[in-house]
Amino acid sequence: MPLIAGIHPVREAIRAGQPLDRVHIVKAAAGPRLQEIIDLCRSSRIPVRFDSRDALDRLVKGLPHQGVVAFPSTQKTHSLEDVAKSARLLVILDGVEDPHNLGAIVRTAHAAGASAVIIPERRAAGLTETVAKAAAGALALLPVVKVTNVNRALESLKQSGFWIYGIDERGTQSYYDTEFTNPAVIVLGAEGHGLHEHTRRHCDFLVRIPMAGQIASLNVSVAAGIVLFDWRRRHPAS
Repeated sequence: MPLIAGIHPVREAIRAGQPLDRVHIVKAAAGPRLQEIIDLCRSSRIPVRFDSRDALDRLVKGLPHQGVVAFPSTQKTHSLEDVAKSARLLVILDGVEDPHNLGAIVRTAHAAGASAVIIPERRAAGLTETVAKAAAGALALLPVVKVTNVNRALESLKQSGFWIYGIDERGTQSYYDTEFTNPAVIVLGAEGHGLHEHTRRHCDFLVRIPMAGQIASLNVSVAAGIVLFDWRRRHPAS
């Protein structure tokens, strides 16, 4: 599990009960937000260390940290079978490579009520410090499952009763004309080329986001927000 850097991500991780080995705070730090983190650590019995700013800079290797860095304990691993048992909405990322996009999608998926985000083990962004920062605490709240093969994962979810919706600019129907089911899997492709051809073939529906301008597609994290919250609008009690 990557380090957690920044006031908001660390605070949310503590509040969510994520196991933390320790929290590092810059020496002579002041302010109510930092004091809140110190108090939360004390009440949760999380060790706090006070270090120089240079020491924190070395820990995060250039990542902005606002004077706070947390070291998570070994994270529980989740399997596809585990998260699919009671899930109403799952998100699969078909090779998203930008860690900022991955973190933003994890945050959005949690906010929209998804049960997990599923990513491939290879040829995609991993769970780095940058992802944790962009997720703003959501990595402590939402399982991220790694699978060896996205297409086999899709077939397994189909057999479990999920309908698969691939978000693709070449889709035959717009998202607002699509009757998203419950349970559902939303599949988003990589930056630049979108869904791989084999992944497209495993989708039950190919759904596009209509564009008014001359740009053919949106950033993948923006597209995720639009479609996931449209699913949420249709299934508010899920």
